Amino acid sequence: MVTPLFRALKTLKLPESALRSVHIIEDGSYLPSSFKVDILAQSSIAVSALAASLFYSHRRNSSISNVSISTKHSCAEFKSERLYTLCGKPARPPWGVLGGLHKTSDGYIRMHDSFPDHRACALRILGLEENATRSDVAGKMLTWKAVELEKEAFQSGAVILALRSFEEWDALPQAKALSDCPILLEKLKDSSPYSPAFLEERDHKCLQGVRVVELSRVIAAPVAGKTLAAHGADVVWVTSPNLPDLPDLDRDLSRGKRTVQLDINKQADKEKLLDLIRSADVFIQGYRPGSLAAKQLSPEELTKLNPNLIIANMSAWGPTGPWARNRGFDSLVQTATGLNVAEAKAYGEGEVAHVLPCQALDHGAGYLLATGAIAALYKRATKGGAYRVDVSLAGVGKYLRSLGRYEGMTGFERQDIKNPEDVSEYLETRESGFGELVALRHSVTLEGLDVGWDIMPMPLGSHEPRWIG
Repeated sequence: MVTPLFRALKTLKLPESALRSVHIIEDGSYLPSSFKVDILAQSSIAVSALAASLFYSHRRNSSISNVSISTKHSCAEFKSERLYTLCGKPARPPWGVLGGLHKTSDGYIRMHDSFPDHRACALRILGLEENATRSDVAGKMLTWKAVELEKEAFQSGAVILALRSFEEWDALPQAKALSDCPILLEKLKDSSPYSPAFLEERDHKCLQGVRVVELSRVIAAPVAGKTLAAHGADVVWVTSPNLPDLPDLDRDLSRGKRTVQLDINKQADKEKLLDLIRSADVFIQGYRPGSLAAKQLSPEELTKLNPNLIIANMSAWGPTGPWARNRGFDSLVQTATGLNVAEAKAYGEGEVAHVLPCQALDHGAGYLLATGAIAALYKRATKGGAYRVDVSLAGVGKYLRSLGRYEGMTGFERQDIKNPEDVSEYLETRESGFGELVALRHSVTLEGLDVGWDIMPMPLGSHEPRWIG
């Protein structure tokens, strides 16, 4: 456990002595996998809290607060979007009925169809109508070679990836373009040291007074914003009225955030976004590299607008390489990078692919992006500057591999967490804009400080685009 935390602090050039403040509560073995998903969960969440405690200690010129984290609770939080109930009803999986694993003429692919535009594009490629069945899709898949279909999907806007082994993935240029470090932190320009003021004399959270604009969808980037909100940041989550959402994910991932809808294709709405960014500390965005630059929202333009800005980017494949601008989601990245094939071989039941027990790349990337953003806040406070942080799902997959694997079937003997009742001791009941929400508390505690979400989910666009205080 200490090793991945040490590596993260060393890479970010944060004081390694802070490790003494982390206390692990070992209360069982969870998340069945040959990969050390449990270690990824515990370490990525713990290091985000440790970074928050370090930043707070600098602001208050005090010692670092002790960070405590439970093995069981952190593993549960990697499945938080599956472990809540709303008005007594459990969360529903957001996946479509046509997607998933399909056989091709020479192998297998995985197709993502949660969003209507991605589903429609895939059906067009396959020459099928909107009312096509899963059987229709399976039949058409057999007429394609896996990699050829993948290439066509990349070019056409669908999200379809070929199933690969580690050896096949490692041979690709995109695999070679990934850094060994899952968090890339770069200083963009110089400025004087700066840290936002606390909103009140009696502070109680590490990031109180920190302003965050989040432009994101799905899981990974929203986890980063949710993490900053748990430590007291004022997070304004900006969504588009023109893009489909995934309500069952949003109910969990919007906790702690105020929600604003803006159409940045309209100049008036874009100006509202720029007004927020002009006085923000952190800008989180989860769109493909180059997407926002095409709308005059590049890092150069944003740091010209706000010389103290920290830009935190989430992507599927990383900021560089031939796949950098391609679409991707956790399950698809697992498929393409060899994780599913390796897991199936370890499981030994003759499967061609075996998925991880949770959206581990999404959650791991989210907590590591939050860690990078807080590390940048600390660096800005001590040395000044505007910063860029990059985390990718594929990069986190590479990091997960580097943690090693459990021998034989021992990893699969770990306990799974499938229902809210399995973690009832970690649940809280709050009133939301949709009714009574029973969901997981954040899995870290900080000695002498509060952690958790003060704002509960509301319908998209419920708030005005302005800051608190």
